[in-house]
Amino acid sequence: MSLDGFSMRPLVRELNNTLAGGRIDKITQPNKQSIVLSIRQPGQNQQLHICINSQNPAAHLMTKNLENPPEPPVFCMVLRKQLETGRIAAIRQHGLDRILLMDVDSIAAGGKIVTKTLIMELMGKYSNMILVQDGIIIDALRKIGTNSSRVRTVLPGDTYELPPGQDKLDIFTTPMTDVIVKLRQLSPEERIDKALLATCMGFGPISAKEVCFSAGLAPSTRLNTLDDADYQSLENALIEVRDAASQEQAAPVILLDEHQKVLAMASFPLHYLPQAITLNFESISAMLEKASALAGSYVLPDKDRFKKLVKNELHRAENKLVKLDEEIAAAENAEEYKIRGDNLMTYQYQYNDHEDAAITVANIYSETGEKITIPLDQRYTIIQNMQLCYKKYDKLKRAQELLQVQRQECEASITYLESIEASLMASSSLGEIAEIHNELVEGGYLREKLKRKNNDKPSHPFRFTAPDGTQILVGKNNYQNDKLTCKTASFNDTWFHTQNIPGSHVILRNGGIEPSEDTILLCAQLAAHFSKAQGSSKVPVDYTEIRYVKKPSGSKPGFVIFTNQKTLYITPDEAELAPLLAQDPQ
Repeated sequence: MSLDGFSMRPLVRELNNTLAGGRIDKITQPNKQSIVLSIRQPGQNQQLHICINSQNPAAHLMTKNLENPPEPPVFCMVLRKQLETGRIAAIRQHGLDRILLMDVDSIAAGGKIVTKTLIMELMGKYSNMILVQDGIIIDALRKIGTNSSRVRTVLPGDTYELPPGQDKLDIFTTPMTDVIVKLRQLSPEERIDKALLATCMGFGPISAKEVCFSAGLAPSTRLNTLDDADYQSLENALIEVRDAASQEQAAPVILLDEHQKVLAMASFPLHYLPQAITLNFESISAMLEKASALAGSYVLPDKDRFKKLVKNELHRAENKLVKLDEEIAAAENAEEYKIRGDNLMTYQYQYNDHEDAAITVANIYSETGEKITIPLDQRYTIIQNMQLCYKKYDKLKRAQELLQVQRQECEASITYLESIEASLMASSSLGEIAEIHNELVEGGYLREKLKRKNNDKPSHPFRFTAPDGTQILVGKNNYQNDKLTCKTASFNDTWFHTQNIPGSHVILRNGGIEPSEDTILLCAQLAAHFSKAQGSSKVPVDYTEIRYVKKPSGSKPGFVIFTNQKTLYITPDEAELAPLLAQDPQ
């Protein structure tokens, strides 16, 4: 979900009014899809967040700082060299397209002032950031070669070309009667919403649906069913939406469904979804920051990479488990080969070598004289076939024990990988990702060097306070789980964990005081929420005192054994947990 070009017009006005004349003090790149410019204005600092995430591309002012990796990527270094200490001359929009251009003046050699332009193409999956000087591309966040596009390449040294233009009308400069005339000239079978998209520059599905709603027409209505009164209603609706987007003070909104999923957003009020939850904002930047948080478009560096790695390792381990089960099933037939060998030993003198592909004889182990058919390899003698049967029997008998050991190890690996998967879901800082990185390296899943401690914000477990004032700690990864359970918690605190389900260790700091039933249920809900069973019903949660929880020597991070536990079956109530989860974890 992103803004269309029509709604970006007031966004550009807002950004230009706030940032024009400001000096770029610092440039950071929190992840591969985002750039943050720290801009100094008289008496205040502003942060411009530019994101080219395909799901929610945006450029907006930011109130909450994002963590940055210790080593800046190449594109960030290029921007620092080219733009830092420069002053923003203007931020403008190309027509009503989803293309923003930020002109930055900087002093070059000899005291000459040069202008470089950072172009933000916020167009869904085609989004990009391109730095241009005198029409020549200096660098781009996403480089596009001839293999990716035959129409338009984006490479350093190329001449920058704007995306192909479209023959549409700008309703801010075109008389509305001309817009209606062009609508009337389209195919009579065209839907109204599609016709508006084809006629009006910068329009997206949201703007088109809002115009249809204001005109009292369904978006799916065909043009050939409209009369003069309907076209007049369309004209009035277009004027109304245009005037709303032209207001000096924007009135941006986000429309949500009951699951907090973004249905629509615009820089002007929306009415076409009356059942939706409406969030109003004082600025478009505030709206875009909230939309980014709801969409989860900010992804920590390496988080996606580790998710893919763990997913692949899990897939491999699960496939291995299937093959082990097949081999174990085959090994259970070991006695069959011994019976074949014994029968061949008994009847070996009744048959000639190399003649029969199989022989059928009375099974010496059958009390009723049942027949048994024994396949033979005609390349070998009867005695050699007998020896092959005994050899196969011995091999399968040995395999039964070895395969069971391998199966237990494979199941332990799957459980461990699932715990890392749950840790990645709960991770929200670079320090936590670094801990998972080191865990993957030590586990042999990642062939990289261990990360040393750096300037990353130290990772901490979640800290919540129950209604009765008792502190609750929740580990975000296996290292934190071990530290909480084995070092932080007192021997008489209470420990919670989902039964046979990967998840966080939850510690209730009750210090031996009998906790209330409500607090126990709350901790159990947290244990279920921060586990792989999140969203499930009747999740089994074990709890016991810390004194009964032990970590076996040499066991993997996060693994413990425990006794004297009690079990609760919990269906997490997200509405009840919401106030607790909203607490700022320290």
